[in-house]
Amino acid sequence: MLKQRVLVALILLPVGIALILWGGLAYLAMVAFFMAIAVWEYAHLFARLGRRPAAGLMVLGVLALVGARYWLGFRGTAPLVVALMLLLLLYHMADYARGADESGTDFAVSLSGVLYLGLLGAYMISLRQLPGGVWWVLLTLPTIWLADSGAYFIGRAWGRHKLSPRLSPKKTWEGYLGGILTGVAGAALLAWGMTALGKGALPAGLTPSSAAALGLLLSALAPLGDLAESMFKRQAAQKDSGHLLPGHGGAFDRIDSWLWAGVLAYYFVLLVS
Repeated sequence: MLKQRVLVALILLPVGIALILWGGLAYLAMVAFFMAIAVWEYAHLFARLGRRPAAGLMVLGVLALVGARYWLGFRGTAPLVVALMLLLLLYHMADYARGADESGTDFAVSLSGVLYLGLLGAYMISLRQLPGGVWWVLLTLPTIWLADSGAYFIGRAWGRHKLSPRLSPKKTWEGYLGGILTGVAGAALLAWGMTALGKGALPAGLTPSSAAALGLLLSALAPLGDLAESMFKRQAAQKDSGHLLPGHGGAFDRIDSWLWAGVLAYYFVLLVS
C-alpha cells in the first residue's frame, strides 16, 4: 500500500507543480476538478446513510463557487451562495412533493456539501491570486504533505496515546506533535530554498521565520479537515471516500486538509504582507 501511494505521488507531483506554476485556467481546472469529485463523493457518503442529496447540483454549485472566485473574487460569493441555496431548496421541495420523506435533512446535506467544498476550496484560488501567490501555494501544499508524512511515520514508530479513538483510531498525540515539528521545520527549509531559488522574486512577507509560523498554523489546525472527513466516513461505514487514486482513496481523502490549509494560509498572508 505504501509503495503504491508513493508511486502515485511521484507521478502526480510534477503535474501538480507544473499546474501551480502555470496558474491561470490550468490551475483553476486542477482545483475545480478535485473539488467537484470530492463533493460528489461527499454526496455519496450520505447517500449510503439513506439521504437523497442533489449530487449533480452540488457539483455544479462547487464549480460555480470556485469559478466565480477566479473571475470575480469575493464579490461574486454572497449572491451566488444565495442563488445556490434557493436552487437546492426548490430541488428538495420538489423531491418532497414526489414522495421523499426527509427532504429537509437532504437539503441540509446538499447545502453543507456545497458550502464546505465550494467555499473553502475556493480559497486555493484566492491564495494563488495574491501577489506572489504562486510561492505561497508552493509553500502551503508541501508543508501539509510534510506534516502529514511526519505525523504518519512518527506516529507509527512512537505513537502510544490515541488522539481521537472514535474518529481516527490510528492517529496518536505523538504523531500529531511529530507532524507539527516536521511541518514547522519543513516550511522553514522550503522558504530558505525558495529564497535561494527565487533571487528576489519572493513576496516580502515570505521568509524562513514567517514560513515556520505558517507551518505551525497549518500543521496544528489543518488536520481538523482530516478528522472531519473521518467523521463523515465513519458514520457512512466507509474506509475511503472513493477510488480515484490507487492507494490514496478518493479526491476528498486527498484534499481534506487542503480545504483548511487554503483558508488559513490566505489570511496568514494578508496578515504578514
